[in-house]
Amino acid sequence: MPEFIVPEWPAPRRVRCLQTTRQGGVSLPPYDSFNLGDHVGDAAEAVAANRALLAPHLPGTPVWLAQVHGTRVLELPADKGGPGEEGPREEGPWEADGVVSRSPGQVCAVMTADCLPVLFCDRAGTVVAAAHAGWRGLLAGILENTVTAMGIAGAEILAWLGPAIGAEAFEVGAEVRAAFLARDAASASCFWAGAAGRYWADLQGLARQRLAACGLQSVQGGSGCTYRDSEAFFSYRRDGRTGRMASLIWLEDV
Repeated sequence: MPEFIVPEWPAPRRVRCLQTTRQGGVSLPPYDSFNLGDHVGDAAEAVAANRALLAPHLPGTPVWLAQVHGTRVLELPADKGGPGEEGPREEGPWEADGVVSRSPGQVCAVMTADCLPVLFCDRAGTVVAAAHAGWRGLLAGILENTVTAMGIAGAEILAWLGPAIGAEAFEVGAEVRAAFLARDAASASCFWAGAAGRYWADLQGLARQRLAACGLQSVQGGSGCTYRDSEAFFSYRRDGRTGRMASLIWLEDV
């Protein structure tokens, strides 16, 4: 059976969410075992079987995104088109790195294997969202765009940070640090020098800064390093060929 993490955060009762781990599925190495990504080279039948194992824990089929480390946010229902689209779309996956829903039973999902997943809801339990924040999307504004798409004041939004690569394992070039500092000088506190012009980067700390700037006052989670914890989590930087975990959120009927 799949092993899940249930986020601990002060979300309203009608907001439900799950974080998957790598345990409890049928995929063979190097995708062992609960891989949910159908774009990483795993056998299609194994991915389908894993998604079938996930299904009983959800109210419906998740809207799986084609994530591109961008800033586009899909507003559900997907068959009515997302931001910037002309007319309805009837088939997925939809190219986006954030997703928002106000409809009960509609599951928002993002997949990760080192990048930071962020789940959102409002204090009243009327809207939920999920965002995939690698450093490129985080720098470009995926979290800000997701908050904007929710249409709720930042002070009324709660966020939960899922497992991601930890600062002690995430080394980046000087150009990445410079790009963040060009956007916000306070970002300097989330980088420290490594070897030969490289820097260690605190992805979760950078996300907290961005969310605070959006007015969020409640940001939970942020524990669990995907790179260090090979038993629980997939990590692209550690393994290269590997699976994907899902962070899922939805509204229940009142």
